[in-house]
Amino acid sequence: MPEKHVDPKDRSTVRSLLRLWPYVRPVRGRLFSAAMVAVVASCVGLVIPLVLKWMVDGPVADRDPGGVWLGALYLLLLGLAEAGLFGLRRWLVARPMAGVEAAMRADLYRHLQRLPVAFHDRWPSGQLLSRATTDLMLLRMFLAFPLIFLLVNGTTILVGFVILLMQQWTLGLVLLAPVVPLVVVCSLFETKYSAVARRAQDQVGDLTTVVEESVLGIRIIKGFGRHRSQARAFRALSERLRETELGKARLLAGIWAVITTVPELAIGAALVLGTIQVADGGLSAGTLVAFLSTALALRWPIESIGFLLAMSQESATATERYFEVMDVAEERDELSEPTGPTEATGPTKTAGAADEAGTAGAGARTAGAGARTAGAGARTAGAGARTAGAADGVPADGPTDGREGMVFEGVEFRYPDADPGSAPVLSRIDLSIRPGETMALVGATGSGKTTLTALVPRLYEATAGRITLDGRDIAAMSRQELRGLVSVAFEEPTLFSATVGENVLMGADGAGQDELRRALAIAQADFVHDLPDGIGTQVGEQGLSLSGGQRQRLALARAVVGRPRFLVLDDPLSALDVHTEALVEAALRQVLEETTAIVVAHRPSTVMLADRVALLSEGRIVAVGTHQELLRGNAEYARLMSGDDDDTEQDAFPDPPTDGRLVPDVAAEKDRTR
Repeated sequence: MPEKHVDPKDRSTVRSLLRLWPYVRPVRGRLFSAAMVAVVASCVGLVIPLVLKWMVDGPVADRDPGGVWLGALYLLLLGLAEAGLFGLRRWLVARPMAGVEAAMRADLYRHLQRLPVAFHDRWPSGQLLSRATTDLMLLRMFLAFPLIFLLVNGTTILVGFVILLMQQWTLGLVLLAPVVPLVVVCSLFETKYSAVARRAQDQVGDLTTVVEESVLGIRIIKGFGRHRSQARAFRALSERLRETELGKARLLAGIWAVITTVPELAIGAALVLGTIQVADGGLSAGTLVAFLSTALALRWPIESIGFLLAMSQESATATERYFEVMDVAEERDELSEPTGPTEATGPTKTAGAADEAGTAGAGARTAGAGARTAGAGARTAGAGARTAGAADGVPADGPTDGREGMVFEGVEFRYPDADPGSAPVLSRIDLSIRPGETMALVGATGSGKTTLTALVPRLYEATAGRITLDGRDIAAMSRQELRGLVSVAFEEPTLFSATVGENVLMGADGAGQDELRRALAIAQADFVHDLPDGIGTQVGEQGLSLSGGQRQRLALARAVVGRPRFLVLDDPLSALDVHTEALVEAALRQVLEETTAIVVAHRPSTVMLADRVALLSEGRIVAVGTHQELLRGNAEYARLMSGDDDDTEQDAFPDPPTDGRLVPDVAAEKDRTR
């Protein structure tokens, strides 16, 4: 998370809060009405001392019981009117302010969905959650109460002092004397409290992050017996937040003590002077009663200044924290002129579009490669001939209807927050994947395989070079169009708190039950029918009610449900047992016949799904060829495939069978290479 915040000395509370105006503007009518109603209610309260003056100087002095009862009736009516007006104020603001909070939360959620992945890499989720909950709650409370009462109390104080000066200007000046010291104290309080409020709200975000991580990682915590260390970490953060909140309380107590004590001293002085004037006959008893009643009526507006200032500072801080996220630029589709053929624009991932997209690849393979069976997973001599022809740069799949597959041209990538002089994660990537071809990416841990696949759906933007799909630069496509053409299955399967069917159908707009059943069959996810509610079973948060292999199969089903034209698979079978993996591979080969795919592979069995293999080393493509070619001609590739550190690992891989098959029986191959 960015740690650079606005210095409280340089920050304007008013300027920060004014940023809320676009959200307040739709409900400004009711907000202003509520403010006016509250002002009228406060002014009604200031009329009560004038009625008391009339009663003391009139009916009480004249010993008129009827006048006293009449005055009491006036006071009762004024009190009821004041209470009714304040109730109306609350009714006017309750619903609109709840709507403002909901609108801000919806905008924040929408914005988070459109921010680059790099942003989410940097920001802890707890900081984002605290902004969406605690900060927005503070803003709703500020708009409903402190904002209105800053205006109401200011107006009440102004009108009240006018009344005091009109009643007895000398006593009014006595009450005005503390204004200057109070302004100075409030200014100092505002500066100090804003810094503490910011620190407290950031610490709430840190604490939220720890709680969230502990809940999501509860299996790890319990499995390693780390509950005590986690509890200590939580207590440390809680204690830090407690100390910060106590600091806020001390500041608030200090300002409250000053604001309460100084006006009380002024009222006491006015009472002494007023009593002397009444005794000397220079002031009527009714005027003194009215003066003191008015002064006491101003106690709450004056004493609430500290509380209102504190809430204003917290709200200004919450506004800054909210807009720290909202000000981050969203992913933009800066469309440019296409750099290649535009015939293959392609609709979203629907069954019909995918059939059309897969015609070239699937049809071209039927002549020689139709012998990919589920049991043996064999490729015929025709498939081998296609590979050999492709090595000379001539597509052996026959006509491709103008499609050019997936091409990386001089691609480089450096993470956005990396130092400008640091080495790129990916450097000068040149790779061509023909239509209907499957390319395996192999490399040591940290070589850049996952990063390279993340560039295809533009989860990250390439720093240099370009990537084309069927001749079209992906930078010239809108993200919606691009992600309708490309489907992804990540190494770490993520499921949502929804049903099995809803999780799978997230992979394609408009897909129906037929596509869902097909995808589940390909992923060998028949286990869903044994769940309590079948495909309608809720999988729970992160899908943790399922095993790792089950989650991975559902993620794979989600990737293939829309029959995508381009498929990106990041080690999609790592959590499967040998027999299930063999079944999934057999079904997956049929899908790969109809799509252009790139597969991150760590095991020979996954490599066998591919037509060719690209070897990544230190962010560069160092070799491209078939599995057997690289196995014989590249020591690093052979070492990665065998898991040994010596150069004799090639003996672990048999030569291709004489009948032209590149892949022997899958189960037998796994038994040999485990």
